[in-house]
Amino acid sequence: MVQHRTIGRLLFVSANYLVLTVLALLCILPVVNVLAVSLSEGYYVGAGLVKLWPVGFTLKSYAFVAETPEFIRSVWISVERVALGGALNMLLTVIVAYPLSKEAGQLRLRTLYVWLFVFTMLFSGGLIPTYVVIRELHLLDTMWALVLPGAVPIFNVILLLNFFRSLPKELEEAAHIDGATYMQTLWRIIVPLSKPALATITLFTIVAHWNEWFNGLIYMNMPEKYPLASYLQTVIVQRDISLTTDPMMMERLADLNNRSVKAAQIFLGALPVFCVYPFLQRFFMSGIVMGSMKE
Repeated sequence: MVQHRTIGRLLFVSANYLVLTVLALLCILPVVNVLAVSLSEGYYVGAGLVKLWPVGFTLKSYAFVAETPEFIRSVWISVERVALGGALNMLLTVIVAYPLSKEAGQLRLRTLYVWLFVFTMLFSGGLIPTYVVIRELHLLDTMWALVLPGAVPIFNVILLLNFFRSLPKELEEAAHIDGATYMQTLWRIIVPLSKPALATITLFTIVAHWNEWFNGLIYMNMPEKYPLASYLQTVIVQRDISLTTDPMMMERLADLNNRSVKAAQIFLGALPVFCVYPFLQRFFMSGIVMGSMKE
């Protein structure tokens, strides 16, 4: 009987490893292919000879991208968006999640407030009303148009409020006995103990702002104000090269393979997230599990 269980366990673990390996390869191999294309000579890229390893290694595509002012400008706009939007998201998420983590006896109509937030996560006012609001507030072509519409990410609020509810209540009660206010308790006790959840929603926030492209196309009337994701979507997906207006750059682009340049831009656009994730990954799983829905 024990032997059958051991064999079954071995088969189960082997199947898990096989499935996870296949899923990991499906995620990694496209990135490797993009990197290989970006580092290959244009002739070999055009001939379809580049798979997972560079052919005719060259950095010409990266040199071209580094000298493209439109790309550099869009990167800085995205950096500014992540910094401003991320700070605003984290502040509002903490401020909203803390009172909602209280029991109904401590916060009247607490359940109603939670369901109101959940309702806004499931249903929105629509694209046109949102655009009209942004226009009437004179936020078009400003950074605020990119960060204010999603200033309170409800999914992150739900994760964080459930994490707050998992913390021992005795810590907060002891702080109140010592004379601490709710705000002092939040910032001096609750927040320092919530690093796994905060790291998780920080990662979500960074990725969301960095990869979001639709709002840039809608709220920015001038291509010079596009964040990186909107710029890449316009140049790569729609194949609109009108953003590259420098004649010398156009001449250099003619000497390169367009696919190599696009691959270099895609890889550079994804590189910041690749660099940030390893520092937050150790908090990621614990933050997700402890912040999962319990109600």
